[in-house]
Amino acid sequence: MRVFPNPRVRNLGILAHVDAGKTTVTERILFLTGAVHKQGEVHDGTTVTDFDPQERERGITISAAAVGCDWDGHRLALIDTPGHVDFSDEVERALRVLDGAVAVFDAVAGVEPQSETVWRQADRHGVPRIAFVNKMDRAGADLDAAVASIRSRLGAVALPVQLPIGREDGFRGVVDLVRMRAYVWDGGGGREETQVPARLKDEAVRRRRALDEAVAELHPEALEEFCADESLSDGTLERALRALTLAGTAVVVLCGSAYRDRGVEPLLDAIVAYLPAPTDRPPVGGGERAADPHAPLVALAFKVHAAPTGRMTYVRVYAGVLTKGATVLDTATGRTERISRVLRVQADRTAEVSLAVAGDIVAVVGPKTVRAGATLCVPDAPVVLEPPVPAAPVVSMAVEARRSTDTGRLAAGLARLAEEDPSLVVRTDPETGQTVLSGLGELHLEVAVERLRRDRDLEVTVGRPQVAYRETVVKGVTGLLHRHVKQDGGAGQFAHVVIDVRPLDGSEGEEEFVFASTVTGGRVPQEYVRAVEAGCRDALAEGPLGGHQVTGLRVTLTDGATHPKDSSELAFRTAGRTALREALRASVMALLEPVAEVTVTVPAESVGAVLGDLAARRGRVTDSQVRGGTSVVTATVPLAELFGYATRLRGRTQGRGTFATRPAGYEPATA
Repeated sequence: MRVFPNPRVRNLGILAHVDAGKTTVTERILFLTGAVHKQGEVHDGTTVTDFDPQERERGITISAAAVGCDWDGHRLALIDTPGHVDFSDEVERALRVLDGAVAVFDAVAGVEPQSETVWRQADRHGVPRIAFVNKMDRAGADLDAAVASIRSRLGAVALPVQLPIGREDGFRGVVDLVRMRAYVWDGGGGREETQVPARLKDEAVRRRRALDEAVAELHPEALEEFCADESLSDGTLERALRALTLAGTAVVVLCGSAYRDRGVEPLLDAIVAYLPAPTDRPPVGGGERAADPHAPLVALAFKVHAAPTGRMTYVRVYAGVLTKGATVLDTATGRTERISRVLRVQADRTAEVSLAVAGDIVAVVGPKTVRAGATLCVPDAPVVLEPPVPAAPVVSMAVEARRSTDTGRLAAGLARLAEEDPSLVVRTDPETGQTVLSGLGELHLEVAVERLRRDRDLEVTVGRPQVAYRETVVKGVTGLLHRHVKQDGGAGQFAHVVIDVRPLDGSEGEEEFVFASTVTGGRVPQEYVRAVEAGCRDALAEGPLGGHQVTGLRVTLTDGATHPKDSSELAFRTAGRTALREALRASVMALLEPVAEVTVTVPAESVGAVLGDLAARRGRVTDSQVRGGTSVVTATVPLAELFGYATRLRGRTQGRGTFATRPAGYEPATA
């Protein structure tokens, strides 16, 4: 059977800040494309993609869910991603395998903290995207303000291709500025295509002219036509918008109200028109494997679901064909695995297929040890793809079984959680012997513990969450000498090193540790220099202040000496580790704590109480705005002070206050 790459496929993610409406957008897409026959609602707990009981109870997306549908002769594979900062690692792994994305924004709030986070994640992975400004029917909705926030906060070239018809509760349609046609929806969701209303004609012409000019400035073919005709044809404009989107140069912006079934069909048309097919994306594996079914197989595992009924691995096929019964190589472990089943996934439902071709996102059953980030390929043509890197955990809590007889089941349950979610880390505290679960936030850990209780029927007790502190060098030392000599019969160990330690000055970018060597004359061979670096990295695991990880320093090996018989890589690694530990004890050190940028939205009459509470939590207010009768306060707050903040905020605002957080790095700890 011959198979061909399909340019009529779109693999895309739905990205947004929590409560911007992305799950509702996904639900309306599934309904309009005929993938489901009844609309689900987030507030009723009936959506297709939020199928986990906790998602339905909490009203938020926790796990990325894959669904598929068809529109205008194209196959759309969608992944509805979480919008809460605690589950940003799910977004990271999804973006690693997606070709494009729809970024959903609230028409009132515009760019929100997590909007910015997921946008930067998409930037990092080079994922082309279009924007959908949702909730145009809300009081205070403003498309122009939302577009302005996309330009100012995200630095994107936003190109609105629609003009809303009606404002706030009167929003009932859009003018398509590319085709200069109007689309109006009735109360039942039916759509009518008409001419542009006379009262909006001049404004539509003005905005189309501005769109032509903006596109001409960015696209050579469009510029040539614009200079000749002083306008762009519809076809040229659409081709140019697609080219700019694929290159990441500009972002097409649409608008609507998914909850009221308005604006979703044009969004589907834009997905088909502007977002890339697998064949539009660059080859993987160092440029060797294009999206060609006739090339050797290469696929990336990005999610593992270890259900009690069996282990399912989600993969993106980049090249070749993945068939039922195939034997593949896991390049992460060097082991071969057999594919027993290939499944199309529709949220929590699956359908078996015989094969998957380049560009497909499917689930496979059979592999026993494949982890998220592993590359699967044919054994005789191995290749390694860059895996998604799990985020470092920032919050920890002790977890133990209430009954001693459940200790083994707890260990198995925690291992399964960590297998499914690489951003969860399980370790044993060497001092207390307690099992410690670490994750990306308080809610992240709450959800994980609740899964243990429900899925494994375990009674567990948990300790108060603890944050992950760091230590850094404020003032270093120079010329610290350490001589490692060990003689206990047979070959001995000898290593002589001299190191300088100083804080990083910011010129190294985002590096947390930099090692360099200025040794000349071959006094320390290169293989021993690498061993010294490895020893220094070992020493970073525990700092002198409290045994926390050390970050933000530069170590320079300035001199050293070897012994013709007793020197070895082991000896120099030991010397490097001990030397840096001594240097850190001699340096001026500082304790760092994780901080978060907190955006609090409260009624104007409650802002005083909220500001006082933030100050009591050692918060530093960085911005304050008033939107209508609502105040939006942005502050930087130590993460340790945010435990239980949701309950306190509700109490101070009679349940009307909300807040969102995003990581803001580390700052010196204060009392």
